[in-house]
Amino acid sequence: MNSQDSSPMRAHKLEDNLARIKSLLKEIIRDGEFQLTFAIHRVTQDPASFESPEYVVELDGADSDLVLERNGAFLDALEHVVLKAARLADEHRISFECREWRQLRAEELLLTAQVAAERVVERGEPFHLSPMNPRERRIIHLALRDRADVRTVSEGVGADRHVVILPV
Repeated sequence: MNSQDSSPMRAHKLEDNLARIKSLLKEIIRDGEFQLTFAIHRVTQDPASFESPEYVVELDGADSDLVLERNGAFLDALEHVVLKAARLADEHRISFECREWRQLRAEELLLTAQVAAERVVERGEPFHLSPMNPRERRIIHLALRDRADVRTVSEGVGADRHVVILPV
């Protein structure tokens, strides 16, 4: 693929995928008897954002608490299953959201990264964060990438994979 893949052809493909996502979500919500509604919104790109998808699928309704239980595990699973079932390529930036949970979590992770980095600088010792999913680890790495006094690495395997902040 060339670098000019943001052509109308690519936009058309993305629109086709949005239709598939809508169809799959309607089916999952209906068959699962979930009390949820959803809307898909195009996002204005924010260059300062660590999570800047092209589209956000907003979920809402009486079962929102269920969607957000266990740190949004159901939200993550729903996003994964729907995007895989829609055969969406990785370059398409579509994220699922419920009650601004991902946005609030990203803000929490940014604060955690800065506080932990300050601790690493003060003590001169590595700081191991709790295990996180790939999206959350990426936020930590990006939050600290411009700091000259610390560096980050991911360690562990599977569900135990976590970020370690190291002094430089």
